[in-house]
Amino acid sequence: MQTILITGGAGFIGSHLTRLFVTKYPSYQVINLDALTYAGNLENLKDIEHAENYQFVKGDICDAALLKKLFTDHAITGVLHCAAESHVDRSISDPLAFVRTNVIGTVTLLHAAKEAWKGNMEGKLFYHISTDEVYGSLGDEGFFTESTAYDPRSPYSASKASSDHFVRAFHHTYHLPIKISNCSNNYGPFHFPEKLIPLCIHNIINNKPLPIYGKGENVRDWLYVEDHVRAIDTIYHQGKIGETYNIGGHNEWTNIALVKELCKQMDEKLNRTAGSNEQLITYVTDRAGHDLRYAIDATKLKDELGWMPSLQFEEGLSKTIDWYLTNTEWLTNVTSGAYQQYYEGMYEGR
Repeated sequence: MQTILITGGAGFIGSHLTRLFVTKYPSYQVINLDALTYAGNLENLKDIEHAENYQFVKGDICDAALLKKLFTDHAITGVLHCAAESHVDRSISDPLAFVRTNVIGTVTLLHAAKEAWKGNMEGKLFYHISTDEVYGSLGDEGFFTESTAYDPRSPYSASKASSDHFVRAFHHTYHLPIKISNCSNNYGPFHFPEKLIPLCIHNIINNKPLPIYGKGENVRDWLYVEDHVRAIDTIYHQGKIGETYNIGGHNEWTNIALVKELCKQMDEKLNRTAGSNEQLITYVTDRAGHDLRYAIDATKLKDELGWMPSLQFEEGLSKTIDWYLTNTEWLTNVTSGAYQQYYEGMYEGR
């Protein structure tokens, strides 16, 4: 029997991953460790909170004593490390928070796993979930592969690059069994509305401006979150120890084209006049050091493990919009109070 520790399991990607492992593997014991900062929300997991093979622990990955106790008391055999500060804008305004969680927190977790598994690494696994942003910025052509040199451009991507390096260092130095995946932009249900898609959905619902950095020409590769966690599941169980796998959606969109598609779909879903939501688009001062283009080559994952994304972007976007329109209470709850103050400081007046 396996006991899996999922860090950040109440967040966006983490909650989808937790739900998948709890429901797909009833013989696994799944422990969700989350500090419940602004983006961690137990409402994301209400459908599984009473499952017999699920347990939530409120705590910080920087808390070495807590981690030691968890590894000892639960005989943890695997780690799925999702916990991270992940918003580039926040990293620009508060880089030290990203160093603390993404670097120090990851190293603290690695050390706890190493100490707990020392002398018996058989059947153990430390899986680190990372981002394509560690590779830097692409021009009009080319793709990120697993051998692309790291070139992080923001405090966020630098902190994730550092954590990737520490994971590999623990593998080479201490023989800790590890796997890493670097994924493109995710979207889907339960996404905190500081990121582009849920932010625009929320603002369209409330007839508020849609803030677009610069001219909206930055390009991102988009992957539906359930496809991402399905890839993680595949890599966790079938991938090779010590390997890195890129996960991508094969869906490149400029920000402005994406937002216009979103506006079009929401015109129809909200029974608004065609083109009315596009009038909400507002161009704001570009983000400092804004990377032009990210694009993932996921050939290795396809060829070695047979994974492919299941949804095209327009279909996934439609499903995402429908979820937010159906779950307005969840959206209201997460966009009140402190979030509103953050939003006003970050986007309004730019």
